[in-house]
Amino acid sequence: MLADPLTLPCGAQLKNRICKAAMTEGLATAQGVPTPALHRLYGAWSDGGAGLLLSGNVQIDADHLERPGNVVIDREPDEAMRAACTQWTQAGTRNGNHFWAQISHAGRQTQKMVNPHPKAPSAVKLGLPGGQFGEPVAMTEDDIAAVIDGFDRCIGLCKEVGFTGVQIHAAHGYLLSQFLSPRSNQRTDQWGGSLENRARLLLSIVARARKTVGPNFPISVKLNSADFQRGGFEFTDSLQVAQWLEAASVDLLEISGGTYEQPKLLNLEGLEPVAEQAVAESTRAREAYFVDFAQAMHQQVTMPLMVTGGLRQKAAMTEALSSGSADVIGIGRPMCVMTDAPTQLLNGLEELPRYENQISLLPTWLKWLERIDLVRTTAAFATQYWFYEQITLIGRTGSPSQTLSVFSATKQQMREASMLVSAAKALR
Repeated sequence: MLADPLTLPCGAQLKNRICKAAMTEGLATAQGVPTPALHRLYGAWSDGGAGLLLSGNVQIDADHLERPGNVVIDREPDEAMRAACTQWTQAGTRNGNHFWAQISHAGRQTQKMVNPHPKAPSAVKLGLPGGQFGEPVAMTEDDIAAVIDGFDRCIGLCKEVGFTGVQIHAAHGYLLSQFLSPRSNQRTDQWGGSLENRARLLLSIVARARKTVGPNFPISVKLNSADFQRGGFEFTDSLQVAQWLEAASVDLLEISGGTYEQPKLLNLEGLEPVAEQAVAESTRAREAYFVDFAQAMHQQVTMPLMVTGGLRQKAAMTEALSSGSADVIGIGRPMCVMTDAPTQLLNGLEELPRYENQISLLPTWLKWLERIDLVRTTAAFATQYWFYEQITLIGRTGSPSQTLSVFSATKQQMREASMLVSAAKALR
């Protein structure tokens, strides 16, 4: 099953059912230009055997980064930018696989050091301790029009420089996800209120993208199955949006979930109780966080679905495919260390390593401190930094380090982010 090819509705074919899921890299320059480290990283992942690679966030606005070091395509690129992007796509497709750009805008989830007053659907601040994120400003009609133009421009340029498809990021609490959620979108105009209005921005972007790239170029969307927050985007909403996306000729829908406030995408609990959703849990090994949502969604739509998050056992991946729950399996964290994980699975490996079980910010005897909100949030981000630093090491040296400590990874990632922000400010 994993080795089977998949023909998408647009006619493009993936050579197998494994995708290197989108993971933030932070390896662009302060101006958002891809670097040789990104080329090396994606060359290694291309050689790893996946049928599809998804990039980390390619941002449409330099003032709304997911993190410093994102690639940014927010204007007509100069020759140097075009050359850097072309080298990136050449490296990322050298093994005959697809390489799609994940297009995004962080909205209110922009870190304060990047932008203290990011634009968002409404002026609703993130409910996280620590003061890492600023006070959002409600977008005007002109701001929304600029976002639609920005996604369209970025998607068209991604096709020009050699990406073989794109994924529009409408999950995880970033801007398009913020518009979908009544909790973060409290507008009373055509962009807020009813689900149809809240989905208008996403559907407008998809429609423009399809017109720009034509009928044979893959367009994917990453959509939350739910935000898992009271008063947020619910699974019943997600089902309806999925049906609209299918009608809009989306080729692959990735099912995910959660936001920074409720990080279900990392299989973590947020600072408030999880809002349960109207979907039955199966008896399969609870590896894939969103398999049950995909299975229920496949009863309503026929477009291919992708599931990412938690899958480590080959048997569970195969079951998700054979049961019709998913058409593509996304692999994330294991590929931060084992870049050839797809090849190993296809050649008989039965289970991928669970690196997150090997690392921790706190020793066992201090685990009780994670009952404190700020400590729990800090520990979650520190674990992420360990994986981020592995990505950095592969890009810069060609090899990860399993002896890397969480503390050193966190320190290095924070130092580099600060340097990139300072460099970006100096250029303005």
